[in-house]
Amino acid sequence: MNQELLDILSNSNKDIDNQKLMDYLSGKLSEPEKHEVEKLVAGSDFMQDALEGLKNIKDSRKLQAYVDQLQQSLQGQLTQNRRRREKHRIKEYPWIYFTIVLILVIAIVGYLIIRQVLH
Repeated sequence: MNQELLDILSNSNKDIDNQKLMDYLSGKLSEPEKHEVEKLVAGSDFMQDALEGLKNIKDSRKLQAYVDQLQQSLQGQLTQNRRRREKHRIKEYPWIYFTIVLILVIAIVGYLIIRQVLH
């Protein structure tokens, strides 16, 4: 199978070799090896669903198109989330520092006034 699909699987279940999983999907494994992969996948509902979904895609060109579309969508979402976090981070910090300093000044002034009144 292609390298991009292996990249998607790079953070998947560490018990299963990605190349072995791709060979399983393409039908290149022997029966004992297929059984081994199925046993490893059996422990994860997510992996079972993903494997079943990948089996249903017969045309490898469609699979490649889905992979490309998913990668573009994920990259766009990650970029958008990163920009949003950076935008909020820059705006939040000056107000937090200003508020802390203001509270400290009010507390000190209040302490001095109360001290003057009591003496």
